[in-house]
Amino acid sequence: MDLADRIFIAFYFDLILGDPRWFPHPVRYIGRFASFMENQTRKRITHPTLAGAITTLTVVAITGVMCSAILCLLAKISPIAFEIGSIYLIYTTLSTRCLYDESLPVQQHLQKNNLPSARNSLSQIVGRETQELDAQAIACGATETVAENTVDGVIAPLFYAFIGGAPLALIYKAINTMDSMFGYKNEKYLAFGEIPARLDDVANWIPARLSVPLMTLAISICGFNGCRAITTALRDGQNHSSPNAGLPEATVAGGLGIRMGGPNRYHGEWVDKPFIGESIHPVTARTIGDTHKIMFLAGTMALALFYFARKFFSSSF
Repeated sequence: MDLADRIFIAFYFDLILGDPRWFPHPVRYIGRFASFMENQTRKRITHPTLAGAITTLTVVAITGVMCSAILCLLAKISPIAFEIGSIYLIYTTLSTRCLYDESLPVQQHLQKNNLPSARNSLSQIVGRETQELDAQAIACGATETVAENTVDGVIAPLFYAFIGGAPLALIYKAINTMDSMFGYKNEKYLAFGEIPARLDDVANWIPARLSVPLMTLAISICGFNGCRAITTALRDGQNHSSPNAGLPEATVAGGLGIRMGGPNRYHGEWVDKPFIGESIHPVTARTIGDTHKIMFLAGTMALALFYFARKFFSSSF
Protein backbone atom coordinates (compact mmCIF):
# COMPACT_ATOMS: atom_id res chain seq x y z
CA MET A 1 0.00 0.00 0.00
CA ASP A 2 1.46 3.37 -0.99
CA LEU A 3 0.90 6.80 0.57
CA ALA A 4 -2.03 7.69 -1.71
CA ASP A 5 -3.90 4.55 -0.67
CA ARG A 6 -3.27 5.23 3.02
CA ILE A 7 -4.67 8.75 2.67
CA PHE A 8 -7.69 7.42 0.79
CA ILE A 9 -8.47 5.05 3.69
CA ALA A 10 -7.82 7.77 6.29
CA PHE A 11 -10.27 10.11 4.54
CA TYR A 12 -13.11 7.60 4.74
CA PHE A 13 -12.24 6.66 8.31
CA ASP A 14 -12.74 10.34 9.13
CA LEU A 15 -16.12 10.37 7.39
CA ILE A 16 -17.22 7.29 9.35
CA LEU A 17 -15.66 7.88 12.77
CA GLY A 18 -15.39 11.64 13.02
CA ASP A 19 -13.57 12.90 16.10
CA PRO A 20 -14.77 11.03 19.24
CA ARG A 21 -13.78 13.03 22.33
CA TRP A 22 -12.61 9.91 24.17
CA PHE A 23 -10.24 8.88 21.34
CA PRO A 24 -6.52 9.78 21.66
CA HIS A 25 -5.93 12.68 19.30
CA PRO A 26 -2.47 14.10 18.46
CA VAL A 27 -3.87 17.57 17.73
CA ARG A 28 -5.11 17.84 21.32
CA TYR A 29 -1.61 17.02 22.58
CA ILE A 30 -0.16 19.57 20.17
CA GLY A 31 -2.49 22.18 21.66
CA ARG A 32 -1.46 21.30 25.21
CA PHE A 33 2.21 21.44 24.28
CA ALA A 34 1.69 24.81 22.59
CA SER A 35 0.08 26.14 25.79
CA PHE A 36 3.00 24.82 27.83
CA MET A 37 5.51 26.46 25.48
CA GLU A 38 3.59 29.74 25.62
CA ASN A 39 3.84 29.78 29.43
CA GLN A 40 7.54 28.92 29.37
CA THR A 41 8.58 31.41 26.71
CA ARG A 42 6.55 34.27 28.20
CA LYS A 43 8.31 33.71 31.55
CA ARG A 44 11.79 33.78 30.02
CA ILE A 45 11.52 36.14 27.03
CA THR A 46 10.29 39.69 27.43
CA HIS A 47 9.73 40.40 23.74
CA PRO A 48 6.34 38.82 22.88
CA THR A 49 6.99 38.42 19.16
CA LEU A 50 10.22 36.52 19.84
CA ALA A 51 8.47 34.41 22.47
CA GLY A 52 5.77 33.58 19.93
CA ALA A 53 8.33 32.73 17.26
CA ILE A 54 10.23 30.36 19.56
CA THR A 55 6.99 28.73 20.69
CA THR A 56 5.89 28.25 17.09
CA LEU A 57 9.18 26.85 15.80
CA THR A 58 9.54 24.52 18.79
CA VAL A 59 6.04 23.09 18.47
CA VAL A 60 6.43 22.63 14.70
CA ALA A 61 9.83 20.94 15.06
CA ILE A 62 8.76 18.63 17.90
CA THR A 63 5.60 17.66 16.03
CA GLY A 64 7.53 16.69 12.90
CA VAL A 65 10.25 14.84 14.81
CA MET A 66 7.82 12.95 17.05
CA CYS A 67 5.60 11.90 14.16
CA SER A 68 8.59 10.71 12.10
CA ALA A 69 10.05 8.87 15.10
CA ILE A 70 6.76 7.07 15.79
CA LEU A 71 6.47 5.97 12.17
CA CYS A 72 10.10 4.76 12.13
CA LEU A 73 9.48 2.76 15.29
CA LEU A 74 6.32 1.22 13.84
CA ALA A 75 8.18 0.34 10.62
CA LYS A 76 10.74 -1.60 12.69
CA ILE A 77 7.96 -3.50 14.43
CA SER A 78 6.22 -4.57 11.20
CA PRO A 79 5.03 -3.19 7.87
CA ILE A 80 1.42 -3.61 9.02
CA ALA A 81 2.06 -1.57 12.16
CA PHE A 82 3.54 1.20 10.00
CA GLU A 83 0.53 1.17 7.65
CA ILE A 84 -1.97 1.32 10.52
CA GLY A 85 -0.03 4.04 12.34
CA SER A 86 0.30 6.15 9.20
CA ILE A 87 -3.41 5.85 8.39
CA TYR A 88 -4.33 6.74 11.98
CA LEU A 89 -2.09 9.83 12.09
CA ILE A 90 -3.38 11.13 8.75
CA TYR A 91 -6.97 10.45 9.84
CA THR A 92 -6.46 12.67 12.89
CA THR A 93 -5.55 15.65 10.70
CA LEU A 94 -8.88 15.56 8.84
CA SER A 95 -12.03 17.23 10.16
CA THR A 96 -14.75 16.68 7.56
CA ARG A 97 -17.06 14.70 9.84
CA CYS A 98 -16.16 16.89 12.83
CA LEU A 99 -17.20 20.05 10.97
CA TYR A 100 -20.50 18.43 10.10
CA ASP A 101 -21.11 17.09 13.62
CA GLU A 102 -20.32 20.41 15.32
CA SER A 103 -22.38 22.60 12.99
CA LEU A 104 -25.35 20.23 12.65
CA PRO A 105 -26.84 21.12 16.09
CA VAL A 106 -26.97 24.78 15.04
CA GLN A 107 -29.00 23.79 11.99
CA GLN A 108 -31.28 21.51 14.00
CA HIS A 109 -31.99 24.10 16.71
CA LEU A 110 -32.79 26.71 14.07
CA GLN A 111 -35.18 24.33 12.36
CA LYS A 112 -37.02 24.05 15.69
CA ASN A 113 -36.82 27.83 16.18
CA ASN A 114 -34.88 27.25 19.41
CA LEU A 115 -32.67 30.34 19.26
CA PRO A 116 -31.09 30.05 22.76
CA SER A 117 -29.84 26.52 22.00
CA ALA A 118 -28.78 27.56 18.51
CA ARG A 119 -26.75 30.45 19.93
CA ASN A 120 -25.14 28.14 22.48
CA SER A 121 -24.21 25.56 19.82
CA LEU A 122 -22.80 28.27 17.57
CA SER A 123 -20.67 29.64 20.43
CA GLN A 124 -18.85 26.29 20.51
CA ILE A 125 -17.52 26.70 16.97
CA VAL A 126 -17.01 30.46 16.42
CA GLY A 127 -15.04 33.23 18.12
CA ARG A 128 -17.76 35.89 17.84
CA GLU A 129 -20.21 36.61 20.63
CA THR A 130 -23.53 34.90 19.96
CA GLN A 131 -25.85 36.01 22.78
CA GLU A 132 -27.66 38.70 20.76
CA LEU A 133 -27.68 37.10 17.31
CA ASP A 134 -30.95 36.58 15.46
CA ALA A 135 -31.76 33.47 13.43
CA GLN A 136 -30.19 34.75 10.20
CA ALA A 137 -26.99 35.84 11.95
CA ILE A 138 -26.74 32.44 13.67
CA ALA A 139 -27.15 30.61 10.35
CA CYS A 140 -24.63 32.94 8.75
CA GLY A 141 -22.06 32.23 11.48
CA ALA A 142 -22.36 28.46 11.04
CA THR A 143 -22.26 28.76 7.24
CA GLU A 144 -19.12 30.91 7.35
CA THR A 145 -17.42 28.44 9.70
CA VAL A 146 -18.14 25.40 7.53
CA ALA A 147 -17.08 27.25 4.36
CA GLU A 148 -13.82 28.58 5.81
CA ASN A 149 -12.87 25.34 7.55
CA THR A 150 -13.41 23.30 4.41
CA VAL A 151 -9.89 24.55 3.65
CA ASP A 152 -8.37 24.24 7.15
CA GLY A 153 -10.00 20.94 8.03
CA VAL A 154 -10.23 19.11 4.71
CA ILE A 155 -8.42 20.44 1.63
CA ALA A 156 -5.20 21.67 3.28
CA PRO A 157 -4.56 18.52 5.39
CA LEU A 158 -5.14 16.37 2.31
CA PHE A 159 -2.81 18.59 0.27
CA TYR A 160 0.05 18.29 2.78
CA ALA A 161 -0.56 14.60 3.45
CA PHE A 162 -0.16 13.81 -0.24
CA ILE A 163 3.07 15.83 -0.37
CA GLY A 164 4.74 14.65 2.82
CA GLY A 165 2.59 12.01 4.48
CA ALA A 166 1.56 12.08 8.13
CA PRO A 167 4.54 14.21 9.36
CA LEU A 168 3.82 17.13 7.01
CA ALA A 169 0.05 16.89 7.56
CA LEU A 170 0.57 17.05 11.34
CA ILE A 171 3.02 19.93 10.99
CA TYR A 172 0.29 21.78 9.09
CA LYS A 173 -2.20 21.00 11.87
CA ALA A 174 0.28 22.26 14.46
CA ILE A 175 0.57 25.57 12.59
CA ASN A 176 -3.20 25.82 12.17
CA THR A 177 -3.81 24.95 15.83
CA MET A 178 -1.42 27.65 17.02
CA ASP A 179 -3.08 30.19 14.75
CA SER A 180 -6.42 29.26 16.35
CA MET A 181 -4.91 29.59 19.83
CA PHE A 182 -2.69 32.64 19.41
CA GLY A 183 -3.88 34.45 16.27
CA TYR A 184 -6.14 36.94 18.05
CA LYS A 185 -5.72 40.65 17.39
CA ASN A 186 -6.02 41.67 21.03
CA GLU A 187 -3.55 43.03 23.56
CA LYS A 188 -2.47 39.60 24.78
CA TYR A 189 -1.80 37.98 21.42
CA LEU A 190 -1.28 40.73 18.85
CA ALA A 191 2.53 40.44 19.06
CA PHE A 192 2.85 36.89 20.43
CA GLY A 193 0.58 35.44 17.75
CA GLU A 194 2.10 37.30 14.81
CA ILE A 195 4.42 34.48 13.68
CA PRO A 196 1.91 31.60 13.92
CA ALA A 197 -0.68 33.76 12.15
CA ARG A 198 1.68 34.63 9.30
CA LEU A 199 2.89 31.02 9.06
CA ASP A 200 -0.71 29.85 8.84
CA ASP A 201 -1.32 32.37 6.04
CA VAL A 202 1.61 30.89 4.11
CA ALA A 203 0.55 27.29 4.76
CA ASN A 204 -3.00 27.91 3.57
CA TRP A 205 -2.13 30.05 0.55
CA ILE A 206 -2.18 27.26 -2.05
CA PRO A 207 -5.00 25.16 -0.51
CA ALA A 208 -7.25 28.23 -0.23
CA ARG A 209 -6.80 28.99 -3.91
CA LEU A 210 -7.35 25.37 -4.87
CA SER A 211 -10.59 25.52 -2.89
CA VAL A 212 -12.13 28.03 -5.31
CA PRO A 213 -12.34 25.73 -8.38
CA LEU A 214 -13.06 22.67 -6.22
CA MET A 215 -15.90 24.33 -4.33
CA THR A 216 -17.21 26.00 -7.49
CA LEU A 217 -17.46 22.61 -9.17
CA ALA A 218 -19.13 21.17 -6.08
CA ILE A 219 -21.59 24.09 -6.06
CA SER A 220 -22.45 23.46 -9.72
CA ILE A 221 -22.94 19.72 -9.18
CA CYS A 222 -25.21 20.43 -6.20
CA GLY A 223 -27.40 22.57 -8.45
CA PHE A 224 -26.39 26.00 -7.21
CA ASN A 225 -24.88 28.89 -9.17
CA GLY A 226 -21.30 27.99 -10.11
CA CYS A 227 -20.82 31.03 -12.34
CA ARG A 228 -21.77 33.41 -9.54
CA ALA A 229 -19.55 31.43 -7.14
CA ILE A 230 -16.39 32.05 -9.16
CA THR A 231 -17.17 35.70 -9.92
CA THR A 232 -17.90 36.40 -6.24
CA ALA A 233 -14.68 34.68 -5.21
CA LEU A 234 -12.73 36.89 -7.61
CA ARG A 235 -14.54 40.04 -6.50
CA ASP A 236 -14.90 39.52 -2.73
CA GLY A 237 -12.29 36.88 -1.92
CA GLN A 238 -10.00 39.44 -0.30
CA ASN A 239 -12.77 41.09 1.77
CA HIS A 240 -11.37 39.46 4.88
CA SER A 241 -8.60 40.10 7.40
CA SER A 242 -7.06 36.79 6.31
CA PRO A 243 -5.59 36.53 2.79
CA ASN A 244 -7.09 33.04 2.54
CA ALA A 245 -10.30 32.68 4.55
CA GLY A 246 -12.31 35.01 2.34
CA LEU A 247 -11.86 32.81 -0.74
CA PRO A 248 -13.93 29.78 0.33
CA GLU A 249 -16.43 32.06 2.06
CA ALA A 250 -16.88 34.18 -1.07
CA THR A 251 -17.21 31.08 -3.24
CA VAL A 252 -19.99 29.68 -1.06
CA ALA A 253 -21.65 33.09 -0.69
CA GLY A 254 -21.76 33.53 -4.46
CA GLY A 255 -22.89 29.99 -5.14
CA LEU A 256 -25.75 30.16 -2.64
CA GLY A 257 -26.64 33.79 -3.34
CA ILE A 258 -26.15 34.95 0.24
CA ARG A 259 -24.22 37.66 2.07
CA MET A 260 -21.70 36.83 4.79
CA GLY A 261 -19.20 38.79 6.84
CA GLY A 262 -19.96 42.23 8.22
CA PRO A 263 -19.47 43.59 11.75
CA ASN A 264 -19.54 41.24 14.75
CA ARG A 265 -18.61 41.46 18.42
CA TYR A 266 -15.47 39.59 19.50
CA HIS A 267 -14.39 39.51 23.16
CA GLY A 268 -16.47 42.57 23.99
CA GLU A 269 -15.33 44.66 21.01
CA TRP A 270 -17.05 45.34 17.70
CA VAL A 271 -14.96 44.29 14.70
CA ASP A 272 -16.06 45.93 11.47
CA LYS A 273 -15.54 43.37 8.70
CA PRO A 274 -16.49 43.95 5.06
CA PHE A 275 -19.42 42.03 3.61
CA ILE A 276 -18.92 39.12 1.24
CA GLY A 277 -21.50 38.24 -1.41
CA GLU A 278 -24.98 39.62 -2.08
CA SER A 279 -28.29 39.11 -0.24
CA ILE A 280 -30.15 37.40 -3.07
CA HIS A 281 -31.51 34.76 -0.68
CA PRO A 282 -31.88 34.82 3.13
CA VAL A 283 -29.45 32.77 5.23
CA THR A 284 -31.42 30.02 7.00
CA ALA A 285 -30.96 26.62 8.60
CA ARG A 286 -31.22 25.14 5.12
CA THR A 287 -28.19 27.20 4.05
CA ILE A 288 -26.07 25.36 6.62
CA GLY A 289 -27.19 22.04 5.14
CA ASP A 290 -26.37 23.26 1.63
CA THR A 291 -22.88 24.20 2.81
CA HIS A 292 -22.47 20.71 4.28
CA LYS A 293 -23.16 19.26 0.83
CA ILE A 294 -20.58 21.57 -0.75
CA MET A 295 -17.99 20.66 1.89
CA PHE A 296 -18.45 16.90 1.49
CA LEU A 297 -18.33 17.04 -2.29
CA ALA A 298 -15.40 19.48 -2.48
CA GLY A 299 -13.45 17.31 -0.02
CA THR A 300 -14.13 14.18 -2.05
CA MET A 301 -13.02 15.92 -5.25
CA ALA A 302 -9.87 17.19 -3.53
CA LEU A 303 -9.12 13.62 -2.47
CA ALA A 304 -9.60 12.37 -6.03
CA LEU A 305 -7.49 15.17 -7.53
CA PHE A 306 -4.57 14.68 -5.13
CA TYR A 307 -4.87 10.87 -5.29
CA PHE A 308 -4.57 10.64 -9.07
CA ALA A 309 -1.90 13.36 -9.16
CA ARG A 310 0.17 11.39 -6.64
CA LYS A 311 -0.33 8.15 -8.60
CA PHE A 312 0.63 9.88 -11.85
CA PHE A 313 3.82 11.46 -10.52
CA SER A 314 4.79 8.25 -8.69
CA SER A 315 4.55 6.24 -11.89
CA SER A 316 6.23 8.91 -14.04
CA PHE A 317 9.34 9.59 -11.97
